[in-house]
Amino acid sequence: MTWPAVRLLSIRVLGAVAVLLALSVLIFALLYLAPGDVVKNLLGNRPSSPEAVNAIRAQYHLDESAVQQYLRWLGGFLHGDLGESVRLQVPVSEAISQRLGLTALLCAMAFVLSVLVAVPLGVISAVRAGGWIDRSASGLAVIGLSAPTFAIGLLLLLVFAYVIPVLPVYGVGDGGLDTIRHLTLPAISLALGLGAIVVKLTRAAMLRELDTDYVTAARARGLSEATVLRIALRNAAIPITTGAGLLLTFLVGGTVLAEATFALPGLGTLLRDSVLFKDIAVVQSLTLLVACVIMAISLLADSAYLLLDPRVREHGRRDS
Repeated sequence: MTWPAVRLLSIRVLGAVAVLLALSVLIFALLYLAPGDVVKNLLGNRPSSPEAVNAIRAQYHLDESAVQQYLRWLGGFLHGDLGESVRLQVPVSEAISQRLGLTALLCAMAFVLSVLVAVPLGVISAVRAGGWIDRSASGLAVIGLSAPTFAIGLLLLLVFAYVIPVLPVYGVGDGGLDTIRHLTLPAISLALGLGAIVVKLTRAAMLRELDTDYVTAARARGLSEATVLRIALRNAAIPITTGAGLLLTFLVGGTVLAEATFALPGLGTLLRDSVLFKDIAVVQSLTLLVACVIMAISLLADSAYLLLDPRVREHGRRDS
């Protein structure tokens, strides 16, 4: 990788760090100012004395100012200490690690499923532009983009719980293939929205490549249509790959809705319950970790663009 490319990525990393810092301040401020009291949420309807309330506030440093609480959390976060969950009474790192595997598997299944279906469908739509396959794919893409994840999930629940009861509709199963079966419907509900975008990206990229001079020249030389499509797809893979990588961020918001719809104890459910309980340490840490993942995906997408497109590398060499 050339020096201009390294310099550009370094600037992006510094910008990402600044965004993460600003995001942590914003999230903490919103949670701190939100209505509700952590102590009351923790005690529930049990009678409590002022001494007990003050003891709980001191235990979780709730008697400190907002600035002191934020700096305490930030210092621990930078040293790898995410704090303790008030709601679960366990370290935040433990609460996240217990649910990370399930959410990661769900996102991976949804991403792989969407790419395996959407990329070939986008290629066929571009090759047969204006045909019934293209119109059908465009219609499905519009539905996938328009329908929210929870609505698709509820429809899948209706179909596979009552009409065709062949797949489990809630829970995570007993591990292994049983877990895969339980995650199939949530993955489909996530993959429909993501796949709709990938179809549009693939179709647009392939149409642009099929209209270029080198494709016309390849056909004039007598190359088979399969060879021409393979060459065009290789060049179209650059925007498809970078776009699909950035679309992984689409799964972040959708995962919360999918896990809530299908009763999955993943990170999305943990984030939802922590926000309702006003568990600041969990919300802060989990949101920042998700933001770090999104930033890393963005940087990897930029790096993939540099690796896949030799024109960018050659441009960087000339600039240096």
